[in-house]
Amino acid sequence: MPILKIHVLKALVFLTPFIISINLISQEVPKAYFDFQGKYLVSVSDADMVPSAYVDGGLGPIEGKDVLSIIDLAKNPNDYKAVEIEASNSVTGPPSVLAITPDGKYVIIIETRGQRPIIKSNPQIGDLPEGYLITVIDISNAEKPSVKQKLKGFEHPTSISINSEGNLVAVAFKAKNTQNQSPLVFYSFDEGTLSNPRTPKIPNWKLGDNLRHIEFHPTDNTLALLNPSDPSVSFVKVEGLDKTISLVAWGLKVPVEKAPYIVKFTPNGKYVAVNAIYADSDIRDGGLGAPFGSVTLIELDSEKSKKGQVVHLLTSRTGTGVMPEGLTISPNGNYIVTSNLERSSTSISDPKQGFFSSLTLISVDQEKGLLKTQGTFAVDAILPEATIFDNSSKFIAMTAFDHFNPSKKGGSILFWRIVTDHYNPDRIELVRTNYEVPVTRGAHTIGIVR
Repeated sequence: MPILKIHVLKALVFLTPFIISINLISQEVPKAYFDFQGKYLVSVSDADMVPSAYVDGGLGPIEGKDVLSIIDLAKNPNDYKAVEIEASNSVTGPPSVLAITPDGKYVIIIETRGQRPIIKSNPQIGDLPEGYLITVIDISNAEKPSVKQKLKGFEHPTSISINSEGNLVAVAFKAKNTQNQSPLVFYSFDEGTLSNPRTPKIPNWKLGDNLRHIEFHPTDNTLALLNPSDPSVSFVKVEGLDKTISLVAWGLKVPVEKAPYIVKFTPNGKYVAVNAIYADSDIRDGGLGAPFGSVTLIELDSEKSKKGQVVHLLTSRTGTGVMPEGLTISPNGNYIVTSNLERSSTSISDPKQGFFSSLTLISVDQEKGLLKTQGTFAVDAILPEATIFDNSSKFIAMTAFDHFNPSKKGGSILFWRIVTDHYNPDRIELVRTNYEVPVTRGAHTIGIVR
């Protein structure tokens, strides 16, 4: 080989790393790494109890006050912080205790259980009084949120939803009078004020059954009702918005799996998804030993019965992690994420404590009505009760009730992104980013102002 060619090759070998390093330095970090789209994130924290209260009943030390936390997403992610305002709430029900008005101006928060008794030593979860309070908070200025209204509602509310027009609020509650009291109340809503409560009869509803979760349809006044007492989901049309309201059954109820927790409409209103946590009193260790959970997909108005009734059909089922309490659907309808408590609620010293919780990512075929679990992804956090997608459907915010590391105080909002492999496009991963925002301990329900 000519001497000149050897020298040229040596020069290229030595220069190549330098050229590559310069190229990498000059590249900007792509927005695909972190570009969480939306206006505000809002979450609530219940400061009255430690996570292990679910298992041993002891509320433990108070850490702060119950709050609503607001994160302004217009800021640089490195500058994200939570602005907090006091708002009584409770983690003892499903993670569905807040509703955001469609115009993004107000957050309405229900209180499933009231504040803990201050004077009692070693208070237990059973000492928490019934909750009644509904709080309306004006968040039009994220830096200075303010309480617009406080209202005494019905006892032990478990879920709240607001219709697409923003003028009707529905609240599910556990009625004391189970003989003749409907467990569902509707309020008119106007300019930050709730009024005119009405409790219409629910068609085909067995009084005394638990109405755990409710959800308005994305475009019309149809309400989904989730019943864990008779594991099923049913639907009603809401008629009349003034002084009186009546409910008309829409189709036949659909049986679902054991201990259903959340029902959510897909953005196009074609389906609902329901999670089942399998944690109940007849499960090992009072529910702590629950098996893996599931999500089912139900197609609405799929066909007509011989009598001409609307029939909703279950089209798909897929598995999740253990105790998938939270469920959210992406704005484009392509993904579902469940937030799985696993065994993270036990005390740190309990041998059943696995020191992890998880999220399950599920893809949705909206044409065929099929679900596919892409994976369950462990996370170092206690009780990730809820998640929410950003506007791009590529990023997820997750609540962390608390942390395993005792030196890390409070709860957090953790951020994740969905990624694919360029050379293996069928491979879809859910990856935790390094972005995290501290909030008061007890974070459990989250929403987004889009």
